[in-house]
Amino acid sequence: MTEAGVLHTTTNQVLSLTLNRPESLNALTPGQREEIIRLLAEASATAEVRAVVITGAGRGFCSGADLRGAGTPGERLAGDVARTLRTGAQRLIAAVLDCEKPVIAAVNGTAAGLGAHLAFACDLVLAAESARFVEVFVRRGLVPDGGGAYLLPRLVGPQRAKELLFFGDALTAPDAERLGLVNRVVPDEELQKTARAWAERLAAGPTRALALTKQLVNASLDTDRAAAFTAEAAAQEINMTTADAREGVRSFVERRSAEFGGR
Repeated sequence: MTEAGVLHTTTNQVLSLTLNRPESLNALTPGQREEIIRLLAEASATAEVRAVVITGAGRGFCSGADLRGAGTPGERLAGDVARTLRTGAQRLIAAVLDCEKPVIAAVNGTAAGLGAHLAFACDLVLAAESARFVEVFVRRGLVPDGGGAYLLPRLVGPQRAKELLFFGDALTAPDAERLGLVNRVVPDEELQKTARAWAERLAAGPTRALALTKQLVNASLDTDRAAAFTAEAAAQEINMTTADAREGVRSFVERRSAEFGGR
């Protein structure tokens, strides 16, 4: 299916989202952004979806927000920019971070600006050898948006984050892997196959346990130890009520592989 420039299919409990504006290197339109937000929210609430893959059509992952028609600064009223970011790019990144299913970015070609942040917000990032990550904002005299100044220090530390944001140099896939922005670099022709294999492995896992684990890890950098330990205990309490947790314990006792149903 395709809506608003986003292809989406669900196979083997994996939702695949493909940005489908290859002629613009998949520059994100407001319509695409809203469609991704909607689909991720649906994925959280749909038992038949247990993992998500986001990628781009053609030779680029996402070149950032489509700025055509954005107008000039003189046409804006005070508060317009902040409101646009809150209701737009920031909602997109939050939708990825808050999705209750694991989200994998399969980065093909260029991921720039908001496109890079879309990838970095994902739980796991696979990159083709040809992939490039660019913090393009400084080149345009702009402040990074889409959660860039939040995500990057948490992934690579403040000094490395400032280097990327201050200079805006293109970062190769191997360098991104070395810095910890990418989980694995694979040959271009292996990218989609590897992303599918990872996603299907996650889809076969204990879905609620993975959701709670994602929540704990994402919150850990914004809280103190006492709050983190309290959240961990609460997550364990919730998870032990699931069928998958019972199956996991039972399979251990019976000395066999667990068969998780996602519930």
